[in-house]
Amino acid sequence: MSKKDFHLHDGKRGSAIAIRVTPRASSNKIAEVLNDGTVKIHLAAPPVDNEANDKLIVFLSEVLSVPKSHIEIVAGMTGRDKLVSILDLDGDTVHQRLLAHMD
Repeated sequence: MSKKDFHLHDGKRGSAIAIRVTPRASSNKIAEVLNDGTVKIHLAAPPVDNEANDKLIVFLSEVLSVPKSHIEIVAGMTGRDKLVSILDLDGDTVHQRLLAHMD
């Protein structure tokens, strides 16, 4: 597993991160950082009826210690590759918290 840097984008109100979701995994976990900087996350939820997206938001809320209302999937609602916005949390803090939860 790689401890590579990934690409976070700071904005006026928070940060954004590229995520690739693998649904129907045995457990929820941050699996790795891909070569392009995308964070790969395994989710136990199936990709049915928006369940995986909902679980992704809950999981990121727990990992990043922010309210679910501060996390939004801004692109990729129906695909595995997503762009996620995190309000009121800078890129460095997101980076540190994600790395702390990697297996």
